Amino acid sequence: MQTDIDPRTLIGRKAFDRNGHKIGTVDEVYLDDATGIPEWAAIRTGLFSRDAFVPLEPSELVEGTLQIPFERALIKDAPDFGVGRHLSPEQELQLYHHYGLDVSDSGAAPPPDRDFGRLADSDDT
Repeated sequence: MQTDIDPRTLIGRKAFDRNGHKIGTVDEVYLDDATGIPEWAAIRTGLFSRDAFVPLEPSELVEGTLQIPFERALIKDAPDFGVGRHLSPEQELQLYHHYGLDVSDSGAAPPPDRDFGRLADSDDT
């Protein structure tokens, strides 16, 4: 994913799975606390549905839409942590495992004191 775009510009964009099926709309963007890079997006999957977290790293912004390289069923089955609050390292690990992504090149878990998943536009430090 492009790291030079403002994460606030992702909010409200349509999101599609690897097969072009609409998943929903980007509701929130979460930043890595250490780097400030957009790391996760919460996708509102429907009017009465929940938000599904998706990784932004393998995703792409194409012609104003977020293209997520995973099947819609996998995205909708992602762990539900609610939105509007900080993702803990344990929650992020669950999401990485759900999507079959390596946490690091070595595959080791991140250090326990690392802070992850700060919500974009939040004033928490």
